[in-house]
Amino acid sequence: MSKDSSPESWKMEPHTAAKHEILRHYLGAWFPILSKWNGRVLYIDGFAGRGRYDDGSEGSPQIALRRLLTHSYLPQMSNCEFVFFFIEKDNENVAALEVELDALKAEFPNWPANIKTRIINGSFDEKMNELFEQVREQNRQLAPTFAFIDPFGYTKFPMDLLAEIANTPKSELFINFMVGFVQRFIARDKQQTPMRELYGMEVADVLKDYDPTSNRIEHLTEVYAQSLRGRTKLPYIQRFSMVNKTGNVSYALIHATASELGVKRMKAAMWSVDPGGNYRFSDRTHGEAVLFEPTPDLTPLRAAVVEKFAGARGVTRDKVDWFVILETSYRETHVIATLTELEKMGKITVFRPPGKRGFSPTVTFDF
Repeated sequence: MSKDSSPESWKMEPHTAAKHEILRHYLGAWFPILSKWNGRVLYIDGFAGRGRYDDGSEGSPQIALRRLLTHSYLPQMSNCEFVFFFIEKDNENVAALEVELDALKAEFPNWPANIKTRIINGSFDEKMNELFEQVREQNRQLAPTFAFIDPFGYTKFPMDLLAEIANTPKSELFINFMVGFVQRFIARDKQQTPMRELYGMEVADVLKDYDPTSNRIEHLTEVYAQSLRGRTKLPYIQRFSMVNKTGNVSYALIHATASELGVKRMKAAMWSVDPGGNYRFSDRTHGEAVLFEPTPDLTPLRAAVVEKFAGARGVTRDKVDWFVILETSYRETHVIATLTELEKMGKITVFRPPGKRGFSPTVTFDF
């Protein structure tokens, strides 16, 4: 068992390590991006836990702090105040987390004055509502926020609260959507209210278009992602599925943002965990020896690019890059291989200035 499956046992399962790697990778990009434009940045860990797993692995609070403290760009971020809120309801977990953060601060005796931490004892929804009430009373606005919401179960992070966080400019949500629990309990008696709060809609509406012959996990995740997009007004949603040792999806990581650059960086983080580009991590195959690094099939990407730009002239690499980032499951790193193949196939005509090769910024092409 792990934090993802039991509040008492804290075993570090492979998919938990993969989740933390995505978080670590993404924060490496998010911290410097936000520090350029804001005097204050807020990082919220909504279900912070006790700070350390049974095998000695660090929890998400230390992962976030350590990523900033060891960042090569940290000296250039000194004008930005980073405030970390670690919210945890369990009293024993809070006490353990306090010890862990004290140890981390002792490890960094020259702790930067612009990095502040606060452990908050209480439930995520109650403490966030209190925070918003204080902000409203002061006629102020919450600082740009990255909210990491990693619960046990599906309560205490209602859709209405997520929408309020998202109302803050430049804010993002990274949610561990425990769809395995949701599918087990969504149709049970007395679960209508928590499910309504989770989805922001009635259970009947969640299940309205469900085809019993189709994948129920996929349906429940997709409805949640679409509701999140609609209610928060965050247009870009990335999903990553975690598969347990039984071969079932335990949960889906869902990232919601209004930042195009945020999409680019989160895709890089997710592809670092799944180089094949399937946006999945499986405990069943983790650790198996492979002869070759998985490579994505670019055939669907070539077709998507041709369809998108059919008849267009003077297209630049930058335009194709952002189409791929924002409207496909692929990354910008796949664009050159795609354009190279399309040129060979005669699908595009390339115009290169004298002396130029490949697909540099000055190169254009017609479809």
